[in-house]
Amino acid sequence: MSAVRIATADGQAVTVTSHGEAVPAWAARYFGAWWTAEPVTELAGPVVSGDVDPDELRELTAVVTAASPEPVEYAGAEMLCVRDGAMVTAAQPTESLAYRWDAEWKVLRIVGTDETAVATAAARLAREIVRAQLLADGWAILHASAVTSPDGATILTLGDKGAGKTTTAFALGRAGWRMLANDRVFVRVEDCTVRVLPWPSAAAIGLGLLDALDCFDTVRARLASGEQMHPTQHPTVTTALLADQREPLWKANGKELKPQFFPDQLTSWLSIPLATEGHVAGLLFPQITAGTTPRLVDTARGVTAGDFFDEATEDRYPDTFGLLPEPGTHTALREQLASLPQQGLVMGHDLTASSSVLKEAAARLGVV
Repeated sequence: MSAVRIATADGQAVTVTSHGEAVPAWAARYFGAWWTAEPVTELAGPVVSGDVDPDELRELTAVVTAASPEPVEYAGAEMLCVRDGAMVTAAQPTESLAYRWDAEWKVLRIVGTDETAVATAAARLAREIVRAQLLADGWAILHASAVTSPDGATILTLGDKGAGKTTTAFALGRAGWRMLANDRVFVRVEDCTVRVLPWPSAAAIGLGLLDALDCFDTVRARLASGEQMHPTQHPTVTTALLADQREPLWKANGKELKPQFFPDQLTSWLSIPLATEGHVAGLLFPQITAGTTPRLVDTARGVTAGDFFDEATEDRYPDTFGLLPEPGTHTALREQLASLPQQGLVMGHDLTASSSVLKEAAARLGVV
């Protein structure tokens, strides 16, 4: 039996275990760059246990399909769920995965036929368990990117979809700031400041942005040498990278297909240092407009209800297993964020010019 203990800087934790080495090793890689991951010999709850086990997969799937399962989309695939008291059993037939959550013992069992699929699911649900602990402790999740200075002073970047949150994070990361988040971040008021913790995840960077960051050739060379990117990356993206095709790729539904990086690859491949926590010094509100001259603007839209991830806005990880506490109102958090310095910014597609203005914006917020 192999096990690793995953913990945040604030002490919330989960143990990931398996009869093999791959599932705990995957969790250690996935979380170790932003949270901590340490091998353990004793299993302290809650526990996520994952294994390749076709027989158990068939048994759990049969339990689900024999009932009247509730369908839900989870992590991009249909999941069928049945509930029996403190027990939730679920199956994703198209992914060859099955799950059983025992709320009384706080043990989540995951089985499948593919080691990578089981490891990915185990890491995802381990994060959900820690997420539940953080929310119960008064943390909230913002749809924002975040970078920090060496002393932990953090810039939160907020905005609607396509505003430039990811571009801002990676541009500042390449300029020497430490990246804390590129899409979601945990925040909580502590001692009249807003503390920040990262949401560990694979990082998605569009081909065009990757080229603008001057990272395309590095990634292409790494792939050509046989190194692997995150398995959620679409095969056409890998083909485009190897073929030196730098134009954005799009699905029929208009969603961009992007390269997907493990957290540690942000540092080892893209030379972007990572941070494990910080405190918010100011808020940045960018807007990308093609053909414009990058500049600072006085208007900033402020924090809105849509910037918070909750049951109403969560679009990828619904609370299938009943892990999450009742949502809070976060009134003190909203007030504290509203009291912080704010700066608006217009960026174009010339990242060099935009990066210069981003540094000016960071200086105005007092983060250097």
